Amino acid sequence: MTLKFFFLGLAFFCSNQFFAQDFTLKSNELSGQATNSFYANTFGCTGKNISPHLYWENAPKETKAFAITVYDPDAPTGSGFWHWVVINIPPDITELAPDAGNDSLKKLPTGSLPGLNDAGTFGFFGACPPIGHGLHKYEITVYALSSKILAIKESSAAYIGLNLHFKSLAKATLVVYGQR
Repeated sequence: MTLKFFFLGLAFFCSNQFFAQDFTLKSNELSGQATNSFYANTFGCTGKNISPHLYWENAPKETKAFAITVYDPDAPTGSGFWHWVVINIPPDITELAPDAGNDSLKKLPTGSLPGLNDAGTFGFFGACPPIGHGLHKYEITVYALSSKILAIKESSAAYIGLNLHFKSLAKATLVVYGQR
């Protein structure tokens, strides 16, 4: 009898694993290549500096908050470059509109908190790889968190990243590429 329950439990576990939906991040604007909107409008770049439309689905049921980061591991800094960090997005929010990263427009959901990007500003700082540096990979990640992150507004991306590491239930990443 015990062996029968073992196999029934194993079948239930496997069916849930095979049919479970994956936590996924998508964009209506980005599909592999950075667009002009995604590029900065500074340091010789002539983009629009608009954060992309993002939406996610199938987050873990235990999610208490979300966070978004945009990171360029190919930046010639020795530690990459954080273009955008947002924490404490409420758990009922599953989408950010285009240009939500413009801190002056206040388009982030109530309760969300932008962190400092590596340019030393709040909000989205668009891509602007050095001329001739080759293809850069931009990792846009949404984190499903077990709780809100306690931080002050001036928190750096590194400090926030440490907290994301310890509070993440799941994460989903969309990768886009760009160069000049």
